[in-house]
Amino acid sequence: MNYIGSKNKLNPFIQKNIETVVSGNLSDKVFCDLFAGTGIVGRNFKSRVKKVISNDLEYYSFILNKNYIGNHIALEDQESLIQELETLSPVKGFVYKNYCIAGHGDRQYFSNENGQKIDAIRIAIEEWKKSGKIDESRYFFLLASLLESADKIANTASVYGAYLKKLKKSAQKPLTLQAANFDINENHHEVYNLDSNQLIDDVQGDILYLDPPYNARQYGANYHLLNTIALYDDFTPKGKTGLRNYNKSQYCSKAQVHKAFEDLIRKAQFQYIFLSYNNEGLMTLEDIENIMSKYGSYHLSSTNYQRFKADKTENRIHKANKTVEYLHILEKV
Repeated sequence: MNYIGSKNKLNPFIQKNIETVVSGNLSDKVFCDLFAGTGIVGRNFKSRVKKVISNDLEYYSFILNKNYIGNHIALEDQESLIQELETLSPVKGFVYKNYCIAGHGDRQYFSNENGQKIDAIRIAIEEWKKSGKIDESRYFFLLASLLESADKIANTASVYGAYLKKLKKSAQKPLTLQAANFDINENHHEVYNLDSNQLIDDVQGDILYLDPPYNARQYGANYHLLNTIALYDDFTPKGKTGLRNYNKSQYCSKAQVHKAFEDLIRKAQFQYIFLSYNNEGLMTLEDIENIMSKYGSYHLSSTNYQRFKADKTENRIHKANKTVEYLHILEKV
């Protein structure tokens, strides 16, 4: 997925720093990712540590992480389940009626054909779960597969804050349900769908990785349609873009972020804390250093990184194509 703040390309930088700072073998460590997003960092450590604790406030992220982190035993029938969903007859359901031009007459997040296929697959997955045809592991595997496959043919520039007036080439292609394959290992992992500042009271371990929102972009608004497909609930979409009610993170608010961040650091029951943040965030380098230094030994690592571009360059506040990604490191005392 083309995801705001994705750490896919930064994984080697993050991994190197963690392995350098944390002494000993990671195989006996508990690794916690409190703002997991697509789970790319936790997935990188899944086979390296004893347990991954993964969390995100957004439900679509919870689905992805229940599959990629929570699932760890092979599903022998996954190919046959995917094939069966691929052959379903189209359904003019909620997505088609509200997010395709033939259904709503205005919104065009998906082609008419792809909207009906998304509806058919999503309805079938829910029915299979209710009837007992699939268990929880297969439910999250199939939902994650649908979310990622739908995202590939979405008619957006990147995020779901707006749709394009005309169907772009990738959105004209028929949706193909591709398996969201996960890594197999013997360890059990934990996945949550909670506010990080609440969950921090109930989890503990060795390594805490934090990748909160850096700016005022609310993920619940930017990825609202993925939440809608994941939840598949009944509501009245609002406005031109068909928004649903969404979570608003304290980390996207300049007035709240400092208090929320210090509260998180203070309560964290982890020896090592690693915070990913960049030079365009709501908190400055000095803000972060001042807060983290109160609770132990602090130092900083950095690397240059290609900016995420979800809009046209001339419309952006930050014109630079590159940014500096910082990894703030704390060993608590």
